[in-house]
Amino acid sequence: MSIKNARIASIIKKNVSEILQNDITKKDVGFVTITDVEVTNDLSFAKIYVTFLDKPEHHKTHMEALESVKGLVRSKLAGTLSTRKCPQLIFVYDN
Repeated sequence: MSIKNARIASIIKKNVSEILQNDITKKDVGFVTITDVEVTNDLSFAKIYVTFLDKPEHHKTHMEALESVKGLVRSKLAGTLSTRKCPQLIFVYDN
């Protein structure tokens, strides 16, 4: 990963965690922690690795809730990035 991609990945990690903490009101998302972000070279996709501080049987519900608010998170993220395009977000459970 280049220095530019690593810098953008860290910005995405910081901003998405703030968006999930402050702007998402859906209770099913739960307490989510972003462990890592990987960005493709052309900045078209961002894999966001997440984990939850909850019982393992609730993780599937939390992932479905994250998928349902993905568009809102991406639109708020686009307002904070200074890049031309905002990457598609892919949430991946990190065990």
